[in-house]
Amino acid sequence: MSFKDYSRRLSGKIRTKDANSSLAYYLTFIAGAINAGGFLAIGQYTSHMSGIVSGMADSLALWNWTIVLSGLGAFMAFTAGAATTAMIINWARHSYLRSEYALPILLEAMVLILFGALDGMQWNYDWLWTSVTVAVLCYIMGLQNAIITKMSHSEFRTTHVTGMVTDIGIELGKLFYWNPNKNDPKKPIVRGDRAKLKLLIKLVLLFFLGGVTGAFGFKHLGFTFTVGLASILVLIASAPILDDLHAARVLLMRRRRTEHELGEGKNRSE
Repeated sequence: MSFKDYSRRLSGKIRTKDANSSLAYYLTFIAGAINAGGFLAIGQYTSHMSGIVSGMADSLALWNWTIVLSGLGAFMAFTAGAATTAMIINWARHSYLRSEYALPILLEAMVLILFGALDGMQWNYDWLWTSVTVAVLCYIMGLQNAIITKMSHSEFRTTHVTGMVTDIGIELGKLFYWNPNKNDPKKPIVRGDRAKLKLLIKLVLLFFLGGVTGAFGFKHLGFTFTVGLASILVLIASAPILDDLHAARVLLMRRRRTEHELGEGKNRSE
């Protein structure tokens, strides 16, 4: 399989379960790296909204409006990232593009480079409520989480480890269930999904491995480490986007040729 074919398989319009799983591996690793690197950069994890919302609730009870507004800004940035992915995918579908999933992946790469360019500067604006760096990281996480959610029809996430661990527990419970009434047709046999269990375990391990890699990367390379992560995303998204650019170029050439032929025909008739 050539690189272009592999890129089309990962981020192309035509989806399979294997392709979704393969893409999830890459995105989960990158999410773990960004999350851990972001903690080293700003002292805050940005992949899970549960902690942020809980922190907002605690701070509200203590009347600490600074933390409440900071959490609200992070929450809104995460939501905006997910909304951006949904808008891009739906626009691409209505435009009959092959890069409906590749485009938000490319956007994630661009925003990730922006995060690296900020170089830890936490610019604060009253209207934003939270620092620019935190907002950018949360936006990236929302953007990516929505990509795999839309692609897999909500089958799994790449930044939400709590949900994955919960699903692992569910599948283990089903796997070890003893089915005492196997001969009773009214009581269906409970079976664990071993394939799904393996996938979920791999995703959690890749998130952890990505976190270790991100921590080492940001510690020793600084914010230039984001360029390496962004490069992976660009390579994943490249083929479908190039296919759409080529198709647009061919269509433009055909239109120009048609306009030229119509113009010549009009001149002859005159």
